[in-house]
Amino acid sequence: MTMSMYAASVPLFRHRLGALAAVMAKGAAFAQERGIDPASLLETRLAPDMFPLTKQVQIASDQAKGGAARLAGIEAPKFADNESSFAELDQRIARTVTFLDTIVPERIDGSETREIVLTFPQRELRFTGQQYLIGYVIPNVLFHCTAAYAILRHAGVPLGKADFIGTP
Repeated sequence: MTMSMYAASVPLFRHRLGALAAVMAKGAAFAQERGIDPASLLETRLAPDMFPLTKQVQIASDQAKGGAARLAGIEAPKFADNESSFAELDQRIARTVTFLDTIVPERIDGSETREIVLTFPQRELRFTGQQYLIGYVIPNVLFHCTAAYAILRHAGVPLGKADFIGTP
């Protein structure tokens, strides 16, 4: 049995973002219970050269919505990257999931060979749709969700593997 491009992308992104939202909710509750300034927790990073928690969530969102949109051949919504609270990040995740819900399987299925070009200031990356999904988007979504989880766990939020995996 083969797995379609849609089945390998949108449901995975929705699930990862749902688990991320739950992890972030635990982070917000932890900050409130412990009297920790939520802003300081949102600026926490694992290493000086890594992005802070807020940026990890923003990038996970951007990768999910941008990846699905490129595979579907449509424009992704643009978000301002101005979130400064757990509530605003939760809203961003929800807006991303709402966008993902608008993409029907027929838009993505068959995109295995679609050319995907990413242009950066110093370089250009070219992929087939399948290479893009498997070798770029999925690893990016997973990396930034993992980094967000790890930042909160390192800060003392009582999280475990089941929190990261989320509810099936």
